[in-house]
Amino acid sequence: MERDNGAMKDSFGRTIRDLRISVTDRCNYRCPYCMPASQKYNFLPMNRLLSYDQIETVARAFVQCGVEKLRITGGEPLLRKNLHELVARLAQIDGVQELALTTNAHFLAEQAKDLKDAGLNRITVSLDALDPEMAARMSGGRCDLPAVLRGIDAAASQGLPVKLNAVLKKGENDGEIIPLIEYARAHGHIIRFIEFMDVGNLNSWDMKHVIPSRDLVRIVNETYPCEPVGPNYFGEVASRYRFRDGKGEFGVISSVTQPFCRSCTRARVSAKGVMYTCLFASGGHDLKPLLETEDPENRLAAEIRRIWGARADRYSEQRFSGQAVEKVEMFEMGG
Repeated sequence: MERDNGAMKDSFGRTIRDLRISVTDRCNYRCPYCMPASQKYNFLPMNRLLSYDQIETVARAFVQCGVEKLRITGGEPLLRKNLHELVARLAQIDGVQELALTTNAHFLAEQAKDLKDAGLNRITVSLDALDPEMAARMSGGRCDLPAVLRGIDAAASQGLPVKLNAVLKKGENDGEIIPLIEYARAHGHIIRFIEFMDVGNLNSWDMKHVIPSRDLVRIVNETYPCEPVGPNYFGEVASRYRFRDGKGEFGVISSVTQPFCRSCTRARVSAKGVMYTCLFASGGHDLKPLLETEDPENRLAAEIRRIWGARADRYSEQRFSGQAVEKVEMFEMGG
């Protein structure tokens, strides 16, 4: 189908450019900021997950509406069998300028080559610590740090650019900031530090556990002098800083202390086919019934335009308004 070249905008004039597609709600880790180990989880049976055929149809509909970047997420997406087959399908969609994957890298070493050969453009790896004990703590006791580092090296050896994401929690892994910076600099990766967010309802979020990005930048600058640089594109979530010695850059994602709602261009589709227009949404829009209709791609595109046109999300700007919100868990929607 022809792509809609008109800029589809929501009620605040924000266009849609990025789609995060979850392929599973399951994860082999139990990170306290996402899936605390203290909770019990009822995961979707396989027959309720979107098939690869259905995911491709959904992606094509979003691209028809203006999406240029696709990111495969979970849960942990590498738990989905033969993921490279889906990557190959998505990579062939006309209009997709970038195809990425977010993973904890536990299974990446075995799959990096197939993913690259299938057409994946880049990898983002969640890495909250380099100290083995702390890495285990930040994953609910499940992180195999050597396997993660092998996965990162395997992706890089295949020519896949690697970005690292670290969620920081004050009093937990804040001592990992400089070691993570040094690892990223030594290996030529970009690391982005994410403020601990109140995603979902299970992670016992409190502002006292947040390390403001401005404090993090100060900590880094004391050891490795840095300076801010502009965004690579409109809607980039990370504020970028480059090291004055020329050895790379890092980023901070400041959803709590410096909300970026006004430039958000992202939509999300869960593993069971629900569309969400905000990471902090309390509900979504079920797209799966439209996959059972005649001409599903065009029917989906029309519904996506309707949903996005009515979008008015700006939770991070309203976080401290005092209004309680029951939010969808991140692993359910596909962070």
